[in-house]
Amino acid sequence: MTLEPLLAASRDKLLAALELLFASVDDYPGFDTRRAYTPKEREPFDALSDRYLRAFESSLKFFRTWERLREAAPSDTFRDLLLRAEKVDFATRAETWLRMRDLRNRIAHEYLPEELARIYAAIVGEAATEMRALAAKARTLQ
Repeated sequence: MTLEPLLAASRDKLLAALELLFASVDDYPGFDTRRAYTPKEREPFDALSDRYLRAFESSLKFFRTWERLREAAPSDTFRDLLLRAEKVDFATRAETWLRMRDLRNRIAHEYLPEELARIYAAIVGEAATEMRALAAKARTLQ
């Protein structure tokens, strides 16, 4: 059985977004909270944040597309969506994705260096690990 065109398109967009995120994660230089970065020096950090946001949103769209095509009814809550994603092995744990959503929300509202350092560490740590697992699973869909 071949992958439905809508799901294939969603998967391809997801994988493209993840590829960009992984490029930023792999080149992450570390963030020094004591350093005053110039706007040019901030670009890798801004790219990391922006790419994380796009990859996270693409992941949710992929989950929802899969759910619309493969389940009888859509999830009532975000947690239900994540539990379904966990059930089919798109997500390792729903709680991880809840933390990742919180991270997404904090990116837009945080400018203190110490919090930025925690955000970047979470992106290149737990979030990148989870996203790499999703990419591996998405690549296997036929």
